[in-house]
Amino acid sequence: MTTRQHTDRQARVHTQLGRAAIQIFAANERMNQMLIENLDPDAWRAKPPTATPSAKARTIAAIFTHMHNVRTKWVRLTAPHLKIPRQLNRAHCTPQQARAGLAESAVRCAEMLGEALGGGGRVEKFRRDGWGRPWPVGVEMLCYMLSHEAHHRGQVCMLAHQLGFPLPVAVTSGIWNWEKLWKECGSPGGPGHTPKE
Repeated sequence: MTTRQHTDRQARVHTQLGRAAIQIFAANERMNQMLIENLDPDAWRAKPPTATPSAKARTIAAIFTHMHNVRTKWVRLTAPHLKIPRQLNRAHCTPQQARAGLAESAVRCAEMLGEALGGGGRVEKFRRDGWGRPWPVGVEMLCYMLSHEAHHRGQVCMLAHQLGFPLPVAVTSGIWNWEKLWKECGSPGGPGHTPKE
């Protein structure tokens, strides 16, 4: 067996946790994409109703660019050997640019999670920010990442509603249909299914 074949084989071998983390993050990203796909274009840069000159609130555009930019920070600090996506500019980012950026950063985060939780990779610590102590890799890393994104998706849904552009019920309920999301993301067996290698 050549070194390349050995390396390729190592890259395919993941623990159940590593595979599940990759699938979970893909479903998480599908939720983000669904929101942007179904968001009224007029809501993208609309000024939040709670914004005041002294207390600025993020627009929906700023929320999605923040999510992407935080992901790039996670990758840069935790897995700098991976390709680090370019950050997005919240003042100029279009929905299409946000969708493309989030798709790319989701791939890098999935690679990082696969290495961290699947073993055999170079990721040994999760560095969520420059100010925080690094965490040993584990399910806490995945939970932190998902919690951050779920928080901001909630903000987007609430803000769209407050602005008069509520998302369709099929979308707000669709982000809870994990069986469908997993199938759309390439896991036909759904949650808990371990594909045969």
